[in-house]
Amino acid sequence: MLRTVAVVALDRVAPFELGVLCEVFGTDRTADGLPGYRFTVCGVDGAPVRTSSGFTLLPSADLAPVDEADLVAVPAHGSDAEVPPAVLAALRRAADRGAYVFSVCSGAFVLGQAGLLDGRDCTTHWRYVDDLQERHPLARVRCNALYVQDGPLLTSAGTAAGIDACLHLVRQEHGSAVATRLARRMVVPPHRDGGQAQYVEAPIPRAPEAPTLEPVLTWLMGHLDRPLTVEELAERAGMSPRTFARRFRAETGTTPHDWLTNQRVLLARRLLEETRLSVEAVAGQAGFGDAAALRHHFTRRVGATPAVYRATFRERVPIA
Repeated sequence: MLRTVAVVALDRVAPFELGVLCEVFGTDRTADGLPGYRFTVCGVDGAPVRTSSGFTLLPSADLAPVDEADLVAVPAHGSDAEVPPAVLAALRRAADRGAYVFSVCSGAFVLGQAGLLDGRDCTTHWRYVDDLQERHPLARVRCNALYVQDGPLLTSAGTAAGIDACLHLVRQEHGSAVATRLARRMVVPPHRDGGQAQYVEAPIPRAPEAPTLEPVLTWLMGHLDRPLTVEELAERAGMSPRTFARRFRAETGTTPHDWLTNQRVLLARRLLEETRLSVEAVAGQAGFGDAAALRHHFTRRVGATPAVYRATFRERVPIA
């Protein structure tokens, strides 16, 4: 369970990305029934830290809290900056003991210097993805993702994508209802496009020179319970199956099957949390057909079986 959070503030830290972490994990909302965290902003030796906006902030601790935190986060800062060896060592220790290690925007370069991106899926701001890949060739940099989780390693794209990643982590740890309530409290959407495409890996292009798949995706969201084929979707989009599959990957960053499976898993999570439907009934409403298929895909993407997930989260959510 996520209880303690340590944020490492380095020289030229970006105030907005630091503020995102403070807003999600450092603001006490327990009076509203939301989770609370022991939150610390850490710096090397606890010394004052310059921000990229020109003012200075004073961390509340040195790096000691990093060694006990359930989540260690690194906000954006200059991608060319040298990171103190003590910070890199602390990040490696956190990763070795299985803590979440999370970077926002160019904070991914710090994780890269610590050797934590090698062999892992990751992302950063779109302006820096090529540079990140060049510096860390063993990393699998996903240039079209708002955020990426690879085990306990979480990286986000720039600025507001840090909010998406934070809410994803809250959703994973505390359930969809808690993440949605927190998003409302922060006056941000629980998902980037209002809840329709949390698992689309990039915003859907709307360039006037290219047909958009948004109408097809919107229709899909209302028909997840139906057995659907690429051929049927291609016909609805007015394309050949091959053209549709190519366009779908170009506009969403993934395949139709993977996108649809992720949307169905998201729906199944909500049904497991918010209803008393049997697992078999959830499988039907989410479009998996039977409980065995639901268990296979759900466990692969969520890391728990539907039954275990329900037992973990349903007690925290009032059932209508």
